[in-house]
Amino acid sequence: MSNLSDIGFPTPDEQAVNEMIMHVLEVAKPFETARGFYLVYTDSSGAEIYLQGNFNQELVGFNPHFAGKSRRVVSLTQAIERDSSELDGGFHAWANPPEGLSDSGDYPFVFDVPDFRTVEITEFPKVSEIQLTAFASNDFKVFADEDDYQNAQESELKYASKMFVPVGLFAFDEKDGSIDLNVVRPVGMFAGEIKEFELKTNELSGERFYWLLVETLGGNVDVVVDPKYVPHEPQIGGIVSGQFWLSGKVAV
Repeated sequence: MSNLSDIGFPTPDEQAVNEMIMHVLEVAKPFETARGFYLVYTDSSGAEIYLQGNFNQELVGFNPHFAGKSRRVVSLTQAIERDSSELDGGFHAWANPPEGLSDSGDYPFVFDVPDFRTVEITEFPKVSEIQLTAFASNDFKVFADEDDYQNAQESELKYASKMFVPVGLFAFDEKDGSIDLNVVRPVGMFAGEIKEFELKTNELSGERFYWLLVETLGGNVDVVVDPKYVPHEPQIGGIVSGQFWLSGKVAV
C-alpha cells in the first residue's frame, strides 16, 4: 500500500502515478520559493498533493498530505533536509513541550513537511502549532474498545491504548543531539482513541478513504487509511494502532 492510496489515489504502477500527476497538474496552484516551486492541489475531501518543480520547469518530486482537524503544540528543534529533492524536508520535534521548556516533552519525533521550503525557521528551538497527518501502513488495526485492544496483545508487556513510539528516530544520537539525515525517518508507531471518523471520497479520483481523528499520547493526529485495510467500520471510542508515515503542516 502506498501513501497515495490512503487519500484515495490508488497507484498500483508507474503509469497510474504519471496519470495522477497529469490530472493534478490541470488543477494545481503554483507557489514559488527560493529553491523552486510547489504545485498544490487541495481536494474537497482534504486530500492534498504537492508537486515539486525546479526553475527549469521540470518536475522533481511530489508528496501527499491531508488537511485535517488535528492541532498540537510541538517544539521544533532542527530542520531536516532530504537528498531526494531541494524541496523535500521536515523537522525533528518534541511533542507537547512543558511551558517554558522547549527541548523536552512527551517524546521526540520526526515529521515531513509537504511545503518545507515555505517554512522559514532560522532559530531553534521554536515552539509551534502543527497539523499532523499519519498515513497508515498494512499493519493498521481497529479495535472495538480498550478491552478488545488489550486482549489482542499476546505478550506479557502490553502497550497502553494511548502510546507513541518514534521508531524513525533509532538513528538519533542522544549523546550530542545530532541526527543522521541519511537514515532518520518520519515514522511513528502509535495507538490512540477514535474521536471522529468519516469515509471520504477523493473528488479527483472518485475513490474512497477513511479519515479518523485520533487522540494519542502527545496530542491529536489525523489518520488516513485505504479502506481495504479497515475490516469493519470504525466506532467512536474505538482504538487504532499501527505504524505510520508522518506528514505535518507548520503554522508560522
